[in-house]
Amino acid sequence: MNHFFDDSDILDYEVLRPLSHITLNWELSWDINEKKYITEEDSFAGLLNELIDELESANPPRKYHDNEDRLAENVKRSLGWNIQKRGKFWVGADYDSIIEQGGFNDINEADLVLAAAGRIKAAQDRGQNHYDEMEQSHRRMLAAVITIILYHRDYMRHMNA
Repeated sequence: MNHFFDDSDILDYEVLRPLSHITLNWELSWDINEKKYITEEDSFAGLLNELIDELESANPPRKYHDNEDRLAENVKRSLGWNIQKRGKFWVGADYDSIIEQGGFNDINEADLVLAAAGRIKAAQDRGQNHYDEMEQSHRRMLAAVITIILYHRDYMRHMNA
């Protein structure tokens, strides 16, 4: 899995820049010897490295959309959002917002992590073996899921501090 994210040219821009309202240090530097992103103060690099390790050991589901659907159903049930699934798509709210809000009741971000692992496996099955090689719309959604995971984990880290 680490190779999927190795020294990406766009990962930081797509995943960490949306979190720049939390910390301005969103640019990543790759440590070629350690084969991970360099952890810096006031950076999400450490959390990202931990997530990459977790994704490596995850057992990706065949149908990762099921994990995202559980998050959406949670939003519908617990927050009363007027959303519904039409075909393969959720309508009634921005999909990223649905997933983000659903993640607040996702213990240890389990469904989010499995959704990310499933998206990576689907990309690899299509011969896209690096984040930068992913088809753009699927990469954008993977980036959103990873951003949401990091946001939730940072939030919980600060709540427990």
